[in-house]
Amino acid sequence: MSPLSEKLDSDLLSLRRRLGDRLYTKRLKRQTDKTIRFLHQGKGVFRLERLIPFDSLLDGFFKTFGICDIMHRAFLDVRVVRQDWVIPSLPDAFEGFRLLQLTDLHCDLDPALTDVVTDLIRICPHDAAVITGDFRNGMGGNHDVCIRETRHIVETLNPQRWGILGNHDFIEMVPELESIGLPILLNEATEVRRGSASIWIGGIDDPHFYQTHDLAEVRSRIPREACSILLSHSPETYTEAARLGFHLHLSGHTHGGQICLPGGRPVVVPCRVPRQFVVGRWSHGGMQGYTSPGTGGCGVAARWNCPPEITVHTLRSGRQPS
Repeated sequence: MSPLSEKLDSDLLSLRRRLGDRLYTKRLKRQTDKTIRFLHQGKGVFRLERLIPFDSLLDGFFKTFGICDIMHRAFLDVRVVRQDWVIPSLPDAFEGFRLLQLTDLHCDLDPALTDVVTDLIRICPHDAAVITGDFRNGMGGNHDVCIRETRHIVETLNPQRWGILGNHDFIEMVPELESIGLPILLNEATEVRRGSASIWIGGIDDPHFYQTHDLAEVRSRIPREACSILLSHSPETYTEAARLGFHLHLSGHTHGGQICLPGGRPVVVPCRVPRQFVVGRWSHGGMQGYTSPGTGGCGVAARWNCPPEITVHTLRSGRQPS
């Protein structure tokens, strides 16, 4: 066996241990299912994509009406959005802690996005960073372009950084993402420390298409009294996450609709959640949450009435300084 084959086998064995036999097997089966090449992963009326890719239909529509350039400029017009969160269990040492969120980069769709994003990161001071899934756009072939572009972005982030996989990401990407300096949380949790104080960030595998998430496992790794932040590619996990006692739920996946009617009303939503969870701030039970409209775009490098963003989440305790 060649050294390359031995390393691949070792990587896959490690991933199996981390995700567990049942979920690892489930993920591989879904990855190899030939229908993944033909079916749009959203749900709704657009089943014509089984015959003609919906992305191609959109691209043709935009060209017909001469709005490609306008929509592409909107795609590259990434905003910096700041959100403040009051979490009473936040330790004093983390008052004002800034967590930068990127999501749905789909880095191989249009590499021009990379420079836009890295320039913005450089002017956004942050204490830690997370990428909440969908590093790539294409579902077939290699992911070399995706890893190359992701590397440039990762190198710009604070050294405290983590990611999770989305519904476009194959599990074989994990060793490569980690080799470029981005630890991936596969139903795992990590402790972020400041002196003797800490908060916890938990991350689950994709709950939308692969459905290989394990919220209970993640919650079991976090001390009950600790301030906890959950990274979930899709907001679909809001009910269980709130029941398990997470304090803040960060997700993406929806792109906010990406192509929206005036007022930001999505034409298509790729998951079944109530409208208030599709984009922006929300709360459920005692948990707060944020669904980012995404940093990149899926299928077509276009946006309409739905600006892309990178998000700086600032954590507050709500307590008066002593």
